[in-house]
Amino acid sequence: MPKSRTRKKAAYTPPPNRRTPVKPRAAGPSHPIYKGVMFGLMLLGLGWMAVFYIAGDEIEFMFELSNWNFVVAFVFGVTGLLMTLRWR
Repeated sequence: MPKSRTRKKAAYTPPPNRRTPVKPRAAGPSHPIYKGVMFGLMLLGLGWMAVFYIAGDEIEFMFELSNWNFVVAFVFGVTGLLMTLRWR
């Protein structure tokens, strides 16, 4: 039995009005100050909590803040942790 002819497909050529995609620039590493601020805020939150537990009664403004010291320490710590999302 004779073999049937196979049809050749034409190579795809994109339309001439199509633009070439622009490659986005690769983001470089973060500035060293960013890393210092990030770790500094996390350590400041931890330090605030430690000082509050150890000497909170003797430091007047911490004594006046009472339980708001937890919020202050939490804000510092979480701000530092949120900065890690943008760290490269």
